[in-house]
Amino acid sequence: MLFNSIDFALFLPIVFVIYWFLVNKNIRVQNGFIVVASYFFYACWDWRFLFLILFSTLTDYIVGLYLNRDYSPKKRKIILAISIVVNLSFLGFFKYCNFFIENFIDVFRLFGSELNIQTLKIILPVGISFYTFQTMSYTIDIYRKRIKATSDFIAFAAFVGFFPQILSGPIERAANLLPQFCAKRTFDYQKAVDGLRQMLWGLFKKVVIADTAAIYVNQIFEQSTTLSGSTLAVGVVLFSFQIYADFSGYSDIAIGTARLFGINLRQNFSYPNFSRSVPEFWRRWHISLSSWFRDYLYIPLGGSKGNMWMKIRNVFIIFLVSGFWHGANWTFICWGGLNAIYMLPSMIRKTNRKYLDVVAQEKLLPSLQDVFNIFLTFILITFSRIFFRSSDMAQAFQFVKSIFSSSFFETVTIAIPATLLIFIAFFTVVEWIGRSQQHGLERFGLKWKKGFRWLLYFVLVVLILAFSGNAQEFFYFQF
Repeated sequence: MLFNSIDFALFLPIVFVIYWFLVNKNIRVQNGFIVVASYFFYACWDWRFLFLILFSTLTDYIVGLYLNRDYSPKKRKIILAISIVVNLSFLGFFKYCNFFIENFIDVFRLFGSELNIQTLKIILPVGISFYTFQTMSYTIDIYRKRIKATSDFIAFAAFVGFFPQILSGPIERAANLLPQFCAKRTFDYQKAVDGLRQMLWGLFKKVVIADTAAIYVNQIFEQSTTLSGSTLAVGVVLFSFQIYADFSGYSDIAIGTARLFGINLRQNFSYPNFSRSVPEFWRRWHISLSSWFRDYLYIPLGGSKGNMWMKIRNVFIIFLVSGFWHGANWTFICWGGLNAIYMLPSMIRKTNRKYLDVVAQEKLLPSLQDVFNIFLTFILITFSRIFFRSSDMAQAFQFVKSIFSSSFFETVTIAIPATLLIFIAFFTVVEWIGRSQQHGLERFGLKWKKGFRWLLYFVLVVLILAFSGNAQEFFYFQF
C-alpha cells in the first residue's frame, strides 16, 4: 500500500476515525488497534512476512524482559547475543544469501573451477532492514541500562510495527517512541494540522518531483552505454534530486501521518542539500540510520578516540557497513568506501565537527563561500551516487568514463521538461526558506492572508493529482 495511492487515501481516514472516536477510552485497546491496522497495512505487501515481524517482535520482547533481570554480565551478553544473532540471521538470509553464493562461485571461477550451485529464489521482505535495526536498538539499550524493558507486549508490538514508519523508517529508538505508546494520547488539533501540511509537502516531493524525475533517470541509466557524458551527468544530477525528494518525501509523510495519531517521530532529513561539507551532509541525511551506526557501531569501535589510523579505520568500517546495509551489491560497498574517502580531509584537518549550525542562519542568502561549499559538497555526493544507482560495477565505471570523456561537452540528447526544472527550483526555494524548521511547509505561507495560503495548498493538491499517473514505489523499499 503506497502512501500515494487510493488505497492509503481510504485506509488512513478509516483508521483515524476508529482510533480517536471508537477505541480512545483504553490505551491497550487503542494500541491493539494500531497493531491490527499496522499488520493489515503491511499485509497489503505480502501477508506471509507478517510472521517474520511477529517472530522478531516476540524474540526481542522476551530478550528485553530477561535483560531486565539481575543476571551476571556474562549471562546478559549471551542473552543480548540471542537478539543480535536472530535479527542479523534473518537480515542476512533474506538480503545477502544470494550475494554470498554468487561471490563464492565467482572466486572458484577465477581459479578455473565451475561450481554447480544455484542461487535461491528469495523475496526481500519490505522494511526488514528498518524494523530489524529498530528492535536491535531496543535490546542493546536495555543491555546498556539506558532504558527499562516494557512488560506491555501490545505497546511493544505497536512500537515495532507502527504503520507510518515500518517500511522505510525513520528508525526509531525505544526511548523516544515506546513511552508514547505507554501513555494516554489526546488529540491535538494544531499538531494534526501541521502533520497534514508535512504530508502534503512530502507527497509533492514524492509524486511531482521524485516520480517525474525517475522517468528520465531510468531512461538515462538504462541507455547509459549509448548516451553522451553530458546526458549522463544530467541524469545523475536528476537522480540526486529524485532520491532526496523520494526518501525525504516518504519521511515527511510518515512523520506527518504519525502526528495525526498523537505520535512524534524524529526528524529524518534536515535539508542535506544545503550542507557545506561531507560530514555535515551525513549529519543531515537519513539521520535515524546515520545516528544508529554512530551509536551502535562507530562509538563501540572507539569512535574518534585513539590515533588517526584508528579513526580512519572506524570511519571506513561504518561507511562500508552502511553501503552493505543498503544492498547486496559491490556498487553499494564502493559507494560507501567513496564516501569514507570524502571524510578523510575533514578528519585529518580536524574540521569534521564544523558546520553544526544552519547555513546562513537568519539571513536571506548564503555567502559566496557557503555557495561554493554547498556546490562542491553536492557534486561530490552526486558523483558517489553513480555507484549507488548503477546496476553493477561495470555500468558504474562505464558511466564515470563517459562523463570524463570529451562527450561531456556534447549536447544533452534527452530533453528534460522545463516544468520539472521549475518544480525542482520551487522545491529548493521552499526548503531554503524553511531550512531551520522541521519541514518545508512548517512556516512557509503561514503569515500570508488565508486565501493565498489555501490557494498554495490547493495548487499543491492539484499538482499531486495531475502527476499521480507516474506513481512508483518508494526508492528505499528495495533496501
